[in-house]
Amino acid sequence: QMAEENLTVVTEFIILGLTDQAVLKIVLFGLSLVIYAITLVGNLGMILIHITPKLHTPMYFFLSCLSFVDACNSSVIAPKMLINFLVVRETISFSACIVQHLFFGAFVTSEGSLLSVMAYGRHMAVANPLLYTTAMSKRKCVGLVVGSCIGGMINSLIHTTMSFCGSNVVSHFFCDVPPLLKLSCSDTSMNELLLLIFSGVIAMATFLTVIISYMFILVAILRIRSASGRRKAFSTCASHLTAVTIFYGTLSFNYIQPSSQYSVEQEKIVSVFYTLVIPMLNPLIYSLRNKEVKDAVKRAIEMKYCP
Repeated sequence: QMAEENLTVVTEFIILGLTDQAVLKIVLFGLSLVIYAITLVGNLGMILIHITPKLHTPMYFFLSCLSFVDACNSSVIAPKMLINFLVVRETISFSACIVQHLFFGAFVTSEGSLLSVMAYGRHMAVANPLLYTTAMSKRKCVGLVVGSCIGGMINSLIHTTMSFCGSNVVSHFFCDVPPLLKLSCSDTSMNELLLLIFSGVIAMATFLTVIISYMFILVAILRIRSASGRRKAFSTCASHLTAVTIFYGTLSFNYIQPSSQYSVEQEKIVSVFYTLVIPMLNPLIYSLRNKEVKDAVKRAIEMKYCP
């Protein structure tokens, strides 16, 4: 009987979620709904701000692409998560789980690549301000963004080769790679190795790009004679460094570690940050620390309410 049960093909997964307490579920539903709403409004606002003629620069093009990825990344997880807070039996179909897992991996990888591309763009802006628009042509910017997205999709597809025929209980609030590997009835040693290698290589490559770019940026800033010019350069870089630190800091806990050190509760808590909190924080970080963005928002409000 047990052998037959183990050979049962999985058609849906039971999601354990963040908690099984009814009252806490309602609280988390309300909090998650507010975060998701802010995420959509903030990121869509950053995308629309790019339409402003003054902000038709490579830096704001990358920022609008990052906002689009953040909105998509959050939308892959949040809607199903909100529904599961309100139902008794939290489930997700096999196909929906694989799609969620695929797109989440693609968007997260793309975001890391975009952050490194943005660092490179800021280096060009600070080191060669007069040649910035020429060096970062529209064609080059589009190519870098497309390359980031293609790389994200390829990385995500590599981690979808798993088969399930036993337990279907996912000890998580969405279909992430580590908890799915725990449920696979096939040998997952290669999957775990690929996850460690690809996640490590991509994280190191993109993070090193950020570090090297900012080393050149720091040298360029120190060469600026004007104190106000140095402050302005540091200010424009501070928001990006904040976003990079939060993003890589949370992801490193979950993916760049051996499976023997994997903790379900740690995975859940950290996952909340890079699925819900970070997509909400990014537009706030960039808008609150960027005078041009704040001015664009003010002009948009004035045009709407003060014709």
